Amino acid sequence: MESRSLAREVALLVLGQLSEDHIQNYTSLSLDDLIGLSLNTLLSYWREQLDDCAAQIDLAQEELLNTELPESDKSYIPRTRQYLLNTLKKSEHIINVLSDTFELSRLLTLSDQEQIRNEAMKRVDLVINKYQIINDALDNVMEGWRLKRLPRIDQDILRLAYIDLYNLKTPIAVSCNEAVNLANRYSDQQGRKMINGILRRLQSTPSHNTI
Repeated sequence: MESRSLAREVALLVLGQLSEDHIQNYTSLSLDDLIGLSLNTLLSYWREQLDDCAAQIDLAQEELLNTELPESDKSYIPRTRQYLLNTLKKSEHIINVLSDTFELSRLLTLSDQEQIRNEAMKRVDLVINKYQIINDALDNVMEGWRLKRLPRIDQDILRLAYIDLYNLKTPIAVSCNEAVNLANRYSDQQGRKMINGILRRLQSTPSHNTI
């Protein structure tokens, strides 16, 4: 994985943890600080995913209990099966994300950490300084939807893609591919579709102010 891809992922995870206090002094954060913030984002993400798995298992258990009642019918069986399939799918996704995270940590250890920090902070800095401009531009191509209605991680994936397209002059194909890769790691199926659609519409709009 190239250092820029690593930096982009670190920037995404850092953005997810930047509070008002951090925004005031984020430029002084070391790479260790950035990784700490990134891991906090990932821990929150895993917790949400595991909570969802637990909810699906509870539903499956409830349906299984219902099938044991004398008056039960076979209509419970397909629902139970679906709950269990959802849980297996979620669990597989969590395992994949965990694997990706271990790889991310390994690559950060082996690579040029200062370059990654500088690249990550450049992206974080651009997103913060152009926050409203980016939000307005994305809102304008969302066709009746609003950026703030998306999960935070999806919002930040789109903000970083905007920065790549309009400020860092990253080739369109590369920008979109990187955004899709992040969506595959950290978003769900609905989020990935939404991100793809917004990026397609964003590409067709005139270039925005990049000062």
